[in-house]
Amino acid sequence: MNKWFKQLGLAAALLFSTVSFAAETPAPAAQPEAVVAAVQAQQSEYSQLWTELKNGATGYTTSQSQFHNQPINSYDLRVLELRSGWLAPGLMLALFGMIIIFALFIMVNGISKLHHGFSGKMVHRWSKLDISIHWLGAIPCLTLILTGLTLLAGRFFLQPVVSEGFWAGVVYFAKQVHNVMAIPFMFGWLLMTLMWAKNQMPKMYDLKWFLVVGGYINFGPFKGKHPDSGFANAGEKMWFWTFALFGLVISASGMLLLFPNLFEPSRTLSLISLILHAVSAIIICAFSIVHIFMATVMSEGGMECMVSGYCDENWATQHHNLWFDEIKANGTLKYRES
Repeated sequence: MNKWFKQLGLAAALLFSTVSFAAETPAPAAQPEAVVAAVQAQQSEYSQLWTELKNGATGYTTSQSQFHNQPINSYDLRVLELRSGWLAPGLMLALFGMIIIFALFIMVNGISKLHHGFSGKMVHRWSKLDISIHWLGAIPCLTLILTGLTLLAGRFFLQPVVSEGFWAGVVYFAKQVHNVMAIPFMFGWLLMTLMWAKNQMPKMYDLKWFLVVGGYINFGPFKGKHPDSGFANAGEKMWFWTFALFGLVISASGMLLLFPNLFEPSRTLSLISLILHAVSAIIICAFSIVHIFMATVMSEGGMECMVSGYCDENWATQHHNLWFDEIKANGTLKYRES
């Protein structure tokens, strides 16, 4: 074995012998200085050994597993405390907090209705390929949020009310589903980012959209304000680029965690990846709740876009007037046949 393992073993044996001897035989009163010197020398040796281990001293074993020759894993334990003490509650707050906020907002404000009702004329907006890509990313994303919440913070809201056996089964199931759904999520994220970026570029009129909160406020000076918007409004653009950026972080960190034998990251890099993964999950979770509420509840007629690929003409003119004017002008306006 390596000299450090030998020294560690000898130190342990010496400590055991010293304690046993001290318990059975009274120390001679005439030699206190010798005993103190011996203890100090032993402590100095331990301190030197610990320092060298922390600095990366390696040992030798017959194992061929990853990091088999690294006796200890040294990192700042505050990183683990950050994950369990802050990031886990943060993910819960991002999910449940945003749901509560939107529910209260809708109770007070109401939804954004079409001022002229439904026209019955359906305008083509998304292709079947676009719809497929959207759900390829959306369904795994929701599944990953729920399973990730269970793995990261389930001990706060689920473990206390179920048996240990049931909790172990839930964690195992969540982990397996999380690993499997990660791959289609990454494909969906990549395709959406590459194919949709051209329609998500910021424009000057996006600033006005933010100033009037997109026209979704039904009271005060904001009521009835519907700012100009192209194919995507400013809120959708903000969601898209947030998803693109943090989707990249969550995908890259996820690959390191999912395939450690392939990438062989260091333990420190693995820990950093775990933290970045959780932070990105919190941000994507919060924005996903906003996106879901805006598409399904807040905007009357909005959900139809990602179901059939068509939107009502009045919805198009109210929420995306510049895009509707553009497709009329360039001859690409297409109505759904009855």
